[in-house]
Amino acid sequence: MSSVPPAFVHRITKYDPADRDEHGHYTGAEDTVSDHGPVESAYLAAIAAFAEASGIDRLEIREPAVTGLAHFGVEPPAEGHGLDGLFPPDLTGYHDGAEVSLPVALELVRAMLRDEGAWCRLETGDVFTVHVGWDQYVYVGSDRPCPDAVARTRELGLFPEPLTASPYAAEFDEAEMTEPADEDFWARVRTTLASRQTALLEEEHVRGASRWHRLTAENLDAVRAGLIPRALLTVWPDLTPDVGAVLAALPEDGPVEFVWETQDGRISHAIVDDTHYQELSVHVAGARAARALSLYVDERHPLFCAALPDGDGVLRARW
Repeated sequence: MSSVPPAFVHRITKYDPADRDEHGHYTGAEDTVSDHGPVESAYLAAIAAFAEASGIDRLEIREPAVTGLAHFGVEPPAEGHGLDGLFPPDLTGYHDGAEVSLPVALELVRAMLRDEGAWCRLETGDVFTVHVGWDQYVYVGSDRPCPDAVARTRELGLFPEPLTASPYAAEFDEAEMTEPADEDFWARVRTTLASRQTALLEEEHVRGASRWHRLTAENLDAVRAGLIPRALLTVWPDLTPDVGAVLAALPEDGPVEFVWETQDGRISHAIVDDTHYQELSVHVAGARAARALSLYVDERHPLFCAALPDGDGVLRARW
């Protein structure tokens, strides 16, 4: 993983620089949402031109995210965060470090331009980057000037403006998680299971989405084998079988994350507040076990956490 961003960065927008005030704020009539039509297509064509000029036909997904956890009772977006047709409903293949073809990368850009719920950085080391910001601002970085791509972008009716850096470039020195889920981590998990018998594992494979596993000494190896690359792993105390007591102890205000095991052994979770408690009680009737986790950072107390390293043992995920 390189910490050196591409040297040549352009901000690509549909906003004419002539329509900006002295502070650089756009004052023209262009809308700040995608037209789902020719202008959106022009953005994709411009990015493709820069990729071609940079010799890039594949990009790596970095720091993927989806719309935050839904409140209880709210169905996920019909569009599947804009990822339908690109990835399965369980988002397999949409994770940090996953490599995609340029056409798929462009469809990811389309979803981000439409603000459909998915976001990620698209990068090829220090050679090429694509970052989508708010209000139809796109930042393309390359290790070369790409004059032909700049000209093509203007032909498409867009405005490429050179910058010193993308405002969405990753801050390599600000990673919150630097502990790798290495053999020492798994030995610690086994020790925990030896004393507690069971534990709860949260597998955050995409920002805004998690899978949960109830760990035992018997299923640990199987769960470990099925983890998604570069996931953030958080080990919690196990669910409690007294679901009624967990429901009765829910806070009077403020959202919590409610995690429960269904009768068929599946682990489900939802964000709930006091307006959903009655509905929640009905929904989890018959649950085997449950736990409520605060969403406030200073009140969340996992046993320990770490991020999955790559096969060579290097931790490249930037959690």
